[in-house]
Amino acid sequence: MAALKEMSSVFNDLGIEVKIVGIGKQAMQGCIACGWCERMGRCTFHDNVYDELFDLMKEGFDALVLASPVYFGGPNGTLCALMDRVCYSLKRFMQFKPAAAIAVCRRGGASAALERMNNYFSMTNMPIASSQYINIIYGHTPGQVAQDEEGLQTMRTLAKNIAWMINKLNDDEHPELERPVRTSFVR
Repeated sequence: MAALKEMSSVFNDLGIEVKIVGIGKQAMQGCIACGWCERMGRCTFHDNVYDELFDLMKEGFDALVLASPVYFGGPNGTLCALMDRVCYSLKRFMQFKPAAAIAVCRRGGASAALERMNNYFSMTNMPIASSQYINIIYGHTPGQVAQDEEGLQTMRTLAKNIAWMINKLNDDEHPELERPVRTSFVR
C-alpha cells in the first residue's frame, strides 16, 4: 500500500483522481472459461471487488496500476484470479489505457511477478508504463518499504510517466483493431 500511496500523492498533485481498490483477504472466484461474459457483457460471478471494477471501468477510467506482494515468486493468487476474469470480460473498456504493474517483495521473485501482471496488459492492448528502473519496491513490512528511497522514487517517476501517457493517449484516435483470429495447433 505504501507504493500506491506514494504514487497517489503524485497523481493528486497533478490533478488526477485516484481510486484504490483493494482485495484484502476476500476470497476470489477464478475464471472457469464458461463464456457467459461474452453474452452478458460482464462476468457471471458476482463479488464486491469485481463489481466495483466493472462499475469503474464502465464509467470510464484513465489508467490502471496493479500492485501485488510477491508470494513464492509470483503475484498474489487472488489478484490473478480476479484479473483473469476482468481481462477476459472487460477487455473492451481496457484497450489503449496506460497500465503498470508494481511488485513488492522482501528479497526476490519480483521479475516473475511483474511478468505475470504485465501479461494482462499485453493481452488487452494496454500500453505499459515504465519508470526509471524496474517497478519494484522492497520491504517485508510497510515500515521497511518506506525506507526504500530508490523504490519510492521509482514509484513517483512511474506516476509522472503514467500521467504523461494519460495526456498523450487521451483522444479517440486509436489504431483500428482486426477481428481476433483464434488458432489451435492441435491437428
